Amino acid sequence: MPAPYPFGETVRILRTGPSPGRDPRGQPLPGPDESFDVLGCVVTPREQAPTAGGSEQQGRDTVIVGWTVYAPAGTVIRTTDKARIRGVVCEITGESGDWGRNPFTGIRGPVQFAADRVTG
Repeated sequence: MPAPYPFGETVRILRTGPSPGRDPRGQPLPGPDESFDVLGCVVTPREQAPTAGGSEQQGRDTVIVGWTVYAPAGTVIRTTDKARIRGVVCEITGESGDWGRNPFTGIRGPVQFAADRVTG
């Protein structure tokens, strides 16, 4: 079944448009808000296994660091975007991956991206 998935989640992509100029100190001014909602996404937890024997491994095997999101085909995600997933603001990690077309059905697959929780 192609996305959007009927029982999927809505993910808000937080995007800022191009800077309209610079302030008196030469710093770029923030661009206009170009955020949008992506409906029908599949959101799965993404884990990271700590280094074996390292200090992070004490008492646990994996750590949830964010989510993997499967968005409908054609969704454009930039590495400079952020995403609000389940109320948590996340940074986009790496580039999004387009699954392309299914060679058997011709149906477009989802666009997959990783989102890490923003801390600090």
